[in-house]
Amino acid sequence: MNGRSKFSLLVLASLGLALSPAAPVAEPGRSLAHDVYFTLRDASPGAKQKLVDACRLYLTGHEGTVFFAAGVRAEEMTREVNDRGFDVGLHVYFRDKAAHDAYQDHPRHQQFIAQMSANWKAVRVFDSWVDTTR
Repeated sequence: MNGRSKFSLLVLASLGLALSPAAPVAEPGRSLAHDVYFTLRDASPGAKQKLVDACRLYLTGHEGTVFFAAGVRAEEMTREVNDRGFDVGLHVYFRDKAAHDAYQDHPRHQQFIAQMSANWKAVRVFDSWVDTTR
């Protein structure tokens, strides 16, 4: 990269312009919420707990994680607006998209998929930018 190109990149960065709209930079108080809802083939209490335990084993402690939770659907929540079409929910917040992307490629995440996916009937993923300052 020549001096002019480096200067151009520095000017863009100093103006706060994103170099790639697909990869926003980390912002204080903003996290990428990665919410995953699993519907299981075997939805017995033991199978649900096995998936929750696997989430805790393989999906915690990744670089850039700011929040982690996994658990079974709250059966008692039966209002008309409650989506009851899943068995286990996973919630992982990342400091930025780069941390999310590294998590997706991490061997422990890949091992989780390899070991648990045979019992997945459906998987729905919801990613959103959330303000964590309030």
